[in-house]
Amino acid sequence: MTDRVRRTGARAAGIAATLGAGLLVASCANPAVEKAASAQRSLVGLSKQQLLSCAGVPERQASADGYEFYTYSNSRIVSYPGGSFGSWYGGPWYPGYRYGWGGWGWPGYIGDEIRTYSCQATFTLKDGTVERIVYGGPGGGNASECYAIVQNCLTPVN
Repeated sequence: MTDRVRRTGARAAGIAATLGAGLLVASCANPAVEKAASAQRSLVGLSKQQLLSCAGVPERQASADGYEFYTYSNSRIVSYPGGSFGSWYGGPWYPGYRYGWGGWGWPGYIGDEIRTYSCQATFTLKDGTVERIVYGGPGGGNASECYAIVQNCLTPVN
């Protein structure tokens, strides 16, 4: 076998590995995000009674020009252990404490990160029927949190 054939075979193997890795990453998509997006289409036509039955009483509601707007909210707060200088400096020598720029700190305090994930789903109804669903909220809304709002409504429809 010539060197050229070996290089071509190695290049083809590299390309195949890259494509395989790309497919693997694509297959790891969050199903909640996909279901929340499909709910914006599949829940159109839901009656007001069905919506109230599966999603519950809305947090806010308004009406204008013959339209009704029902808004539901969902959020969660998540704390991630910190990776800052204060979270790792001096740890093994003093169990239970971490040393940072400002002195001693309690475990989990210095450098921890707290994030809020939230979504607001607004259902627009005309003549007692859902015409449109819009997701939003701080930062545009988190699709996983949007799914938590509509998931009970998807079971009877699908």
